[in-house]
Amino acid sequence: MINKKFKVACIQMNSQDNIDYNILLAKKKIHYSYNKGAKLIVLPENAMYMNKSNKDYTLSSFSENIHPGVIAIKSMAKKLNIWILLGSVNIKYKKKIYNRSILIDTYGKIKKRYDKIHLFSAKLPDGSVYDENKYIESGKSISQHKLPWGILGMTICYDLRFPYLFRKLATKGADFISVPSAFTKFTGNLHWHSLLKARAIENGCYIFAPAQNGRHAGGRETFGHSLIVDPWGKILDDSGSKDKVIIKEIDLKQVFLARRSIPSLKHSKKI
Repeated sequence: MINKKFKVACIQMNSQDNIDYNILLAKKKIHYSYNKGAKLIVLPENAMYMNKSNKDYTLSSFSENIHPGVIAIKSMAKKLNIWILLGSVNIKYKKKIYNRSILIDTYGKIKKRYDKIHLFSAKLPDGSVYDENKYIESGKSISQHKLPWGILGMTICYDLRFPYLFRKLATKGADFISVPSAFTKFTGNLHWHSLLKARAIENGCYIFAPAQNGRHAGGRETFGHSLIVDPWGKILDDSGSKDKVIIKEIDLKQVFLARRSIPSLKHSKKI
């Protein structure tokens, strides 16, 4: 029976519209996680820059090879000999901007990229308006990578509302799925915990969901509550609305047991 264990850290942040500030904040939390024994560290969506407004996307976007946040995190991964998932940053490529999640290995090398497929465009009952489609290019393909302990599937925030993406990752072997997010406070209160638990239960996998929290530049508020959820839907840790890093030991055996007990992945049918 598979028996692989490791510690994962989900970092909660209150990123602002200042890349240098956010890099220092991320470094501090990564060092803390490393000292607690984490081997995989996951940062939230927009870790290196939270936009004041939709039009602010161009100010926070760089080519990947010169993005100061990407450069800093690659250096830390190599220095500390750990895996880091840079939850998401805005990347310029061929005159387009992508909301990209970047997986970095223990040598500081980029091993996998995922461009957010489902872009958040909505007018909420509290009056707030979001329109990522106007400034961001949608990704076109799923992304996953084999870590030393199992396979990590990659998603970003609003992807959480599209269960077929998670099912596709799971049927292709994902044992863990990352959901770095900047969920709004309004929708987070209503749906965050329920959706994450459902995705874990449906697919018999762990969910790693680091989140943005609190008030950001421009008055935007995010929900926080970074979560680690096991394959049975049990919340192993919840950061709440505190400036907190959550760290838990992950046991791949639980994925095996959940999927053997309830083999719904094998029973999926095309309708």
